[in-house]
Formats: sequence, C-alpha cells, structure tokens
Amino acid sequence: MSFLTRRQGNRKNGNRYLAMAFVEAAHYATIWDPTIKRFYQRRQRRVRTIVVKKTVANKLARACYHILIRQERFDVKRAFS
Repeated sequence: MSFLTRRQGNRKNGNRYLAMAFVEAAHYATIWDPTIKRFYQRRQRRVRTIVVKKTVANKLARACYHILIRQERFDVKRAFS
C-alpha cells in the first residue's frame, strides 16, 4: 500500500463537524465498550494514539453508513473483530 492511499481512510467521514463528532464517539466508545477498547489497546501498541482514535472513528462512520443503508442493528463484533 502506498503512502498516499494509506492515509485517506478518514477523508470520507462527512464534513469536518461530523468527523469531529465521530472522533468524540470513538473516544467514548473506547472507554465504555470492552470490544472496542480491546481493539483500541491492541492497535495502540503499534501506532500513535490519535491515529488509533481516527481509526475507530472511521470504523464507526462506516458502521453508521451501513446501518442507515441496510436498516440493520449495529453489531460491534462485526465492526471490530
């Protein structure tokens, strides 16, 4: 994966206010949900904290998109396995 394509994952989280809301949701999700917390801690060993928070925010944004499109419930195991 090249440098340019690797860093474009968080670009499509909506506008900057929505992206900021997803980062805040990621912050609280890592505190309260054990599955997301485990994913966060596992990734944090390799990369910086802000990058991991953006990764969790991107996963939450993608999950939100699929929830709205497919009209199905959120499955944390599917999103963060």
